[in-house]
Amino acid sequence: MKNIKTIIIICLLTMSISCVQETHVKTVTFKVDMNAIENPQNVGIRGSFTSNPWTETAPLSDDNNDGIYEGTFSQKTAINQVEFKFVNNGSEYELKDSDNRVIAFEYKPETIIYESIFNNEEAKITRK
Repeated sequence: MKNIKTIIIICLLTMSISCVQETHVKTVTFKVDMNAIENPQNVGIRGSFTSNPWTETAPLSDDNNDGIYEGTFSQKTAINQVEFKFVNNGSEYELKDSDNRVIAFEYKPETIIYESIFNNEEAKITRK
């Protein structure tokens, strides 16, 4: 009986250790074209990857004044995708009647550039 308990404990420990996924660094640069929006302010992104998911706006900036707001985020994680939406004025979500935007990750370190236009579902994803 003692041997059976030992074997069961070893099996359970082995299964729990083997279920832990390895983490990888995911770096994503988000670019959103705001040129069609009149007077954009406090442009950012909300999603499943912020420290307070869907309540905290991660700011994007337009340093060269071309109307395209950008931000780069890097995180070591084992997740396989993120969901998000761009926001204007700190809380006005884009694509109100549409699904969230999604980036699916591969099981390896990645650097991704995600380019889109505010309120347009189309996007260009470049993997480096």
